[in-house]
Amino acid sequence: MENKLANFTGKIVFIGFGSIAKGVLPLFLRHLPITPERIRIVSADTDDEQIASQYGIPYQQIRLTENNYRQVLEPLLEKGDFLVNLSVFVSSLALMALCHEKEVLYIDTSIEPWEGGYTDTSTSASDRSNYALREAALDFGRKHPGGPTAIVCQGANPGLVSGFLKQALLNVAKDNGIDTRPSNREEWANLARLLGIRVIHVAERDTQNTSVRKKRNEFVNTWSIDGFIGEGLQPAELGWGSHEKHWPKDAGTHSFGCKAAIYLNQPGAATQVRSWTPMEGSYRGFLITHSESISIADYLTVRENGEVVYRPTVHYAYHPCDDAVLSVHELAGKNWREQPVKRLMRDEIEEGVDELGVLLMGNAKGVYWYGSHLGIDEARKSAPYNNATSLQVAAGVLAGVVWAIRNPKLGVIEPDDIDHDTMIDIARPYLGEIVGSYGQWTPLEGRNWPFEEDVDPSDPFQFKNIRVS
Repeated sequence: MENKLANFTGKIVFIGFGSIAKGVLPLFLRHLPITPERIRIVSADTDDEQIASQYGIPYQQIRLTENNYRQVLEPLLEKGDFLVNLSVFVSSLALMALCHEKEVLYIDTSIEPWEGGYTDTSTSASDRSNYALREAALDFGRKHPGGPTAIVCQGANPGLVSGFLKQALLNVAKDNGIDTRPSNREEWANLARLLGIRVIHVAERDTQNTSVRKKRNEFVNTWSIDGFIGEGLQPAELGWGSHEKHWPKDAGTHSFGCKAAIYLNQPGAATQVRSWTPMEGSYRGFLITHSESISIADYLTVRENGEVVYRPTVHYAYHPCDDAVLSVHELAGKNWREQPVKRLMRDEIEEGVDELGVLLMGNAKGVYWYGSHLGIDEARKSAPYNNATSLQVAAGVLAGVVWAIRNPKLGVIEPDDIDHDTMIDIARPYLGEIVGSYGQWTPLEGRNWPFEEDVDPSDPFQFKNIRVS
């Protein structure tokens, strides 16, 4: 009998049945005391693979909108159920409010607006940012404390990377002769400050590939294409560190909220940064907006007498699979108008690894990367309907669902609020090799060749040096 990780007697209602939902379904059936008759699926798309019917799970194909979501979902939800929102373009805030009313647990992997919210040019870049979406979710939590647990942004990243970060800080502390075990937000922030952490990247390199090469007018990816395009067209966003000396000429600030992050007046899919992982070495990735860039920067902020005295710069540095890079270049060439054909890579993948972790910069021992090396072969052995990318996300969702079931009255929380040991332990069987590795890389490595560049040699870890001009 498979290891059951939590006691649960309600129903699970999936919103969306794309790559992540398909990948997480077998994990739920394996690790939760739930049977197919206690699962419901509501999705805008058809179940072309008939996965739901193979399990005998009721499947309702309908696109949820602001006008119909209550009519569709209210009959499906009862006190004690769990709504697992793995959709795109369905308002997370609306679903959270409904779950609060119905006393239903909630989880998502990103805070979503209604369709069109990411690219609504009638609103400001600030208002259509992940920063604004996060502030709205946290504000809902402040107004409704102690209700059913609602975990926002809990997948791989955002999600597991917040657990990786805490373990990485402990590892670097130990290697510096510091024996500590932070127990709250203030202590984690002071530890990062003590270690001299100036920049944190979510550094990811996906090398999965197939002989079925990308065609013209086709977007290819290893996870949700609509999700990737949606977040790629949002403004690039990053937590803004207290050590930064060079203000980006295209940067904007927010007039509300925690003030831990800034945005750039261009899409994340048009913004590149320099980063490093142990397997890939140095690389260029896209600065795609993600909630963890904001929540981690906020979580690790140290204030004295109301003034910020320490905060690291935090952002995503994403090099997707090679065909996805080609797809982004083509998308940009079409002035960000989507390709008519979309192809999700899964069963046709022949080889490759998703190398996903956090990169800590600034400590005297060098940069330190900690995270998951998951290859396609191991992903397939671990769970059906997955590739390496989707299984890392599915593992994070499983960890969040188990945490919420065990802790059902926490209200709105983020991954940073979850015990990192528990999170990693639950996800570990699906993460391949978990690696911690030091390097001597900096974003100034190999620079000023074959042309002179405008860099700040006095501090390698300035965003000015990390950003690709």
